[in-house]
Amino acid sequence: MKNLKISILLFGLLALVYSCGSDDSEEMNNDDDVSEIVYDISPILSKFDNIDAITYSVSGNTITIQTTNLPNHKSPYWGVGHAMYEAYNGTNPSWNQNQNSIGEQNITFQIPLNPLEASNKTATPMGPIGVSRNGIVFFNQYAAGGAPLTNEINSFDQYLGHPANTQYHYHIKPKFLTDTFGEDAFLGLLSDGFPVYGPMENGQTITNDDLDAYHGHVSPTADFPNGIYHYHITNEDPYLNGNGFYGTAGTVTR
Repeated sequence: MKNLKISILLFGLLALVYSCGSDDSEEMNNDDDVSEIVYDISPILSKFDNIDAITYSVSGNTITIQTTNLPNHKSPYWGVGHAMYEAYNGTNPSWNQNQNSIGEQNITFQIPLNPLEASNKTATPMGPIGVSRNGIVFFNQYAAGGAPLTNEINSFDQYLGHPANTQYHYHIKPKFLTDTFGEDAFLGLLSDGFPVYGPMENGQTITNDDLDAYHGHVSPTADFPNGIYHYHITNEDPYLNGNGFYGTAGTVTR
């Protein structure tokens, strides 16, 4: 009887150890789901050349992008009398100009040259989350206070941007850029280093269902024929980014 009790006790201890080992294995498998692919975004840096608003430099694995954040297109937010002023001529019948105007900024991004997937994803903050190829900052899918864009969207100008105080920005498709470069073009970078593309790919319109929780996927692009993780702007909420950055975000100072 004594030997039987000892055998049962040993069996129970082994079962407990095996059970804990299974949990640890599941956690390791979760870690294995994180891609270890390191990308190089050097091929798209020339897209920022000869842009009045932008200067950039590369040091090691860091791209430093400085922008005045002044749009190179017309807008009612320049104000009457400015050379770039243009009254609203878009298609939104509910358009209503907000009280702000465009002003020069001094915004610096430090972005990884070799981005990779983050093991711990982070939410995008309010304010600048990336920079477009014409130097205008990207904001996320929320209005002030984390509210939906439902009402704020009615203040977007004909190129689908608007200012907060004096900081002009895009929450959704930057129409000036897609009109200029195409619906499938490279539009900018988020601060984790991954590129943002327009709402078309290979002649097809991209929908939210084509993308992951962070609003991106891996596929070849014109700039990265071997494939890269990239975000897409779509025509429906969340427009530009979903649950946060896919990679590890750099810094933004202003």
